[in-house]
Amino acid sequence: MKDEMMRREIQEAVEAGERALRSLRLAKERLDSARSWGIFDMLGGGFFSDMMKHSRMNDAASYMEDAKRDLQKFQRELRDVHVPTELRMEVSGFLTFADFFFDGFIADYMVQSRIADAREQVNSAISRVESLLMDLEQMNR
Repeated sequence: MKDEMMRREIQEAVEAGERALRSLRLAKERLDSARSWGIFDMLGGGFFSDMMKHSRMNDAASYMEDAKRDLQKFQRELRDVHVPTELRMEVSGFLTFADFFFDGFIADYMVQSRIADAREQVNSAISRVESLLMDLEQMNR
């Protein structure tokens, strides 16, 4: 009975981790796209590239918010199976105002830096979740 209960808890943790991973991967796709549009914008892409970049950044921010919720759920589920972990993901503002109204190389560079920081955070979280999911799979055998 105890083994069955633990298997169920592990399965719940795996499902929560997989949800978090999906959200993180969607955020990564949008950040990658925002980065590409940002490079184009820095090379003189103009208003359209600015709009596309910010659209992708807004999408990424939304997916990152989903990922934060999913990661919090994953943390709770991990505690149920006695796997200690701390997953943190900070999402800071993307300097949208500065980029639109002071459209110069400096503002674009700052936005690219923020995109790079967010990509790094997402990639780190993806690696951590993947590692924890592998540990859970091992526990469930």
